[in-house]
Amino acid sequence: MTRESKISFLFFAPAGIFMIIFLFFPVLLLIKDSFFQIDMMSQDSGTFVGISNYIESIKSDRFLGATSNTLIYVVVAVSAELLLGLFFALLLNTGFKGHSFVRTILLSPLMIAPLVSGLIWKFMLNSQFGIVNKLLYDFNITSSRNAIQWLSDDRTALLSTIIADIWLTTPFMMLVLLAGLQGIPITLYESAKIDGANKIKTFFYITLPSLLPVMVVAILIRTVDAARTFDIVWVLTQGGPANSSEVLSTYMYKTLTRYGEVGESSAMAVLFIILLLLLSSYFLVSMFKANKK
Repeated sequence: MTRESKISFLFFAPAGIFMIIFLFFPVLLLIKDSFFQIDMMSQDSGTFVGISNYIESIKSDRFLGATSNTLIYVVVAVSAELLLGLFFALLLNTGFKGHSFVRTILLSPLMIAPLVSGLIWKFMLNSQFGIVNKLLYDFNITSSRNAIQWLSDDRTALLSTIIADIWLTTPFMMLVLLAGLQGIPITLYESAKIDGANKIKTFFYITLPSLLPVMVVAILIRTVDAARTFDIVWVLTQGGPANSSEVLSTYMYKTLTRYGEVGESSAMAVLFIILLLLLSSYFLVSMFKANKK
């Protein structure tokens, strides 16, 4: 081993040790627990039950409901964030007067912790004194100030958590896409202008294809992040009412802490990790194909 290799290994060692202790070991323990029926009040290691915990999880209506809500949450939130982020990135990329100030304002939600964001939206969506219902009533959109029970109606509870997530993380999508836009060579636009291409054709034939690899990375990061969301949902609804806003992270948390089902919650977590790995693999393959083209 050369001197440079030894130095590189020494620099990597702390991160490697950290990964082994705080990532790989907990995952292995999680997989092991998923095959056991464990009593949290007992000191023994539990009873081996094979794949029973996995079967019970897949057959559970609550697990399937939480999975469905998670998919809806991810698709709606990430799609809205992508469209809004692209719009604001294109707007800021024009370099209009005062764009730096506007960019700072738009990035401000990104500086707020998800827990704090959830508390802010919990007050704003309150059916009694929330500003959202007040504005809807003032503009004659609703008939009363408590016409919409955002957090206590099973028809709007999940939507409320999605709105809070969109407000919080759209700035991230905007920032990534703006960086991608600024990395597109200006010569491409100059050539298109000489060829007589209008703004619509320039967008679809130059901007969008050049931005595609960046968009895939941004979508991948946000998809994984949105799928494992917990703070916002827990603060706003705790998965209620009647499990209408229950997502996988909150259901796994309840299964472990409220019902004491260590094995079943571990099995659900393993299934969740597999789902995230499959999603990540799909986006990575898509990104590789986009770069190859």
